[in-house]
Amino acid sequence: MTNPPTSSLPERRIALVFAVVAGICWAGVLVLLAGVPAAATQRWAAEGVFAMLLTFVAAVCTFVPIQRRFDLPGLVVQGVFGTTLLTLVLGVVPFPRGWLLSLPDTPVYVMLAIALFWAVSAVALPIVYVIGLRVFQSRARRYDQRRARRHAYECGAAAVALLLMAGLRVLTPLTAVLVVLIIIVVESLFLWFVETEA
Repeated sequence: MTNPPTSSLPERRIALVFAVVAGICWAGVLVLLAGVPAAATQRWAAEGVFAMLLTFVAAVCTFVPIQRRFDLPGLVVQGVFGTTLLTLVLGVVPFPRGWLLSLPDTPVYVMLAIALFWAVSAVALPIVYVIGLRVFQSRARRYDQRRARRHAYECGAAAVALLLMAGLRVLTPLTAVLVVLIIIVVESLFLWFVETEA
């Protein structure tokens, strides 16, 4: 795989515009979500829809330049879907109050888990890819997108595992550390035994 292309001046200006728009939209989403009451109300329904629209625009402006810069296909779809669904769950759907197996709250936990997995994976993918470019000495390891995606999915899986453990009321600092350690061990085995992409 070839090195990521260097950006030209017009592309950098376009990326800067995207970054400014994304920053404004993300700030708007945070302001709206900060005012969410404990239970979703009819008044919040309209604000929640607006927050979802802002999230959609912000996610597009965030992930499109990153996908183009590092040639990470599918990142935009994954990021837009995950963050928009996460905003839907946090801003429109009443947040679960019971535990994971409480029937009225179980579907909300499922939606939240799906949204959290895709959103965290999308955010983690470019980060772990760039870290891989700097950490790994082998060219095959450095530019292995399969490895980067696996790392990103592991981050998403860790977030979901912590969420489910919280829903089951078994989340403690010790169990959280155990989850992270298990993922590190599994990934270490992958790096040790699994061949990289050519």
